[in-house]
Amino acid sequence: MSEQSCLIQGCTNRVYAPAGTGSLCKEHFLNFLTWRRRRGTGMFRKYAAMTMGERDAVVLEWGKTA
Repeated sequence: MSEQSCLIQGCTNRVYAPAGTGSLCKEHFLNFLTWRRRRGTGMFRKYAAMTMGERDAVVLEWGKTA
């Protein structure tokens, strides 16, 4: 496993899952999934078909709320 840390500033937890081209710890990843689901089923399904650049934009948008 890589020595990366969570992409949320100030979080030093180990990487759990990818989020765009970055990675999140387990707690932030679960928060990200919840946020996507609250935006609607369409957004949740659309994310799987997005390019990495598009995913990065979504992660940045979520990061402002985290």
